[in-house]
Amino acid sequence: MKTVYANARIFRGGRFAEGALAVDEGRIVADATPCAGDRVVDLRGLTVIPGLVDVHVHLREPGFAYKETIATGTAAAARGGYTTVCSMPNLDPAPDSLEHLARQTEIIRRDALVRVKPYGSITVGQRGCGEIVDFAALAPEVVGFSDDGRGVQSAELMEEAMRRAAAVGRPIVAHCEVDELLRGGYIHDGAYCREHGHRGICSESEWRQVERDIELAAATGCQYHVCHVSTKESVELVRRARARGLRVSCETAPHYLLLTDEELREEGRFKMNPPLRSREDREALIEGILDGTIEVIATDHAPHAAGEKLRGLARSAMGIVGLECAFPLLYRYLVLPGTLSLEWLVELMAVNPRRIFGLEGGTEPGDEADFTVLDLAAEYRLDPATFRSKGRATPFAAWPVRGRAVRTVVGGREAYVCEDTTIANSNR
Repeated sequence: MKTVYANARIFRGGRFAEGALAVDEGRIVADATPCAGDRVVDLRGLTVIPGLVDVHVHLREPGFAYKETIATGTAAAARGGYTTVCSMPNLDPAPDSLEHLARQTEIIRRDALVRVKPYGSITVGQRGCGEIVDFAALAPEVVGFSDDGRGVQSAELMEEAMRRAAAVGRPIVAHCEVDELLRGGYIHDGAYCREHGHRGICSESEWRQVERDIELAAATGCQYHVCHVSTKESVELVRRARARGLRVSCETAPHYLLLTDEELREEGRFKMNPPLRSREDREALIEGILDGTIEVIATDHAPHAAGEKLRGLARSAMGIVGLECAFPLLYRYLVLPGTLSLEWLVELMAVNPRRIFGLEGGTEPGDEADFTVLDLAAEYRLDPATFRSKGRATPFAAWPVRGRAVRTVVGGREAYVCEDTTIANSNR
């Protein structure tokens, strides 16, 4: 018995077309004609896309379950339309050995509602310095290697890490930050920072390490991916690297595309790392999205306990949540005004991450049945109180948005179905 999702607008081969999608034994099958005994779900004109993929999330478990758990984080992912998330390694213990990684993968097997692909750390203890992990041992179990939250300060150490990563066929996924340029900063070193007496983080603290790492990637042949690009200089460096034919890619996040330091408030929900940058940086990011330099939009979903985000800009923890609001924000503020096409947004959030990181799932026959059903006409305001994530801190609280996931299917299993049947079954 197969399940047929009928009367849908389906994204396949880079475009949308009316049709049906059939799932049998967890995979998409070519024959979508219902037979006796098949389950038929009438989608009544709703939109089906390959399940969203977030290559940069913080699930906080093991070690920091008071902030988020794999259960709550993947529930948030499913509600946001994500079928795969890649979990960053700033955990306790850090996934720097098979023994430590097993602590995380055991919880994933038990509690995850969507696919979770863990990163291994680059350095032992995920300290950004010292001893490099055993890349060969960890490679079969991880999607890549990262010390996210810390930049690897030593060029020699990063070069060796890249050589080892290249040897085992896994990417280095880099948080780029030069410690000596931070100078105690916590928001962008711009006009708001100076006018309100804050300490600034200069753009060079990011792009200087991007520049260094691109040359190391060229020397080692390593696949290299830059996390949460926020500056115009970083965009240009990646653009030039791609023009040279290097295996370099990058991501940015919705908040860098929709906000600048001009919108800062004296609240912890506006604090993240890297910080919100200038209007010129935001414009460069949009240009990088449009010309293909930036191939991925990731959320950097980074939940904290409520008290950790209520201490103002200076003292609050770095990080905001994003899994449950990324798509509706980007659809409302980039697609509907005409900045991006819906097709291009799907490439950025679902297709390109799979291609770059070698991940499964999609809407083509033979694919693992990982897809998301969207109601693109749903209009509402973002309400963090409704989030399934433990985290509530977002600068987008109360923003009007449009579009939402009403079904999220992972390996043929419905990981999320919208509770509001008037939305889930609406003829849009």
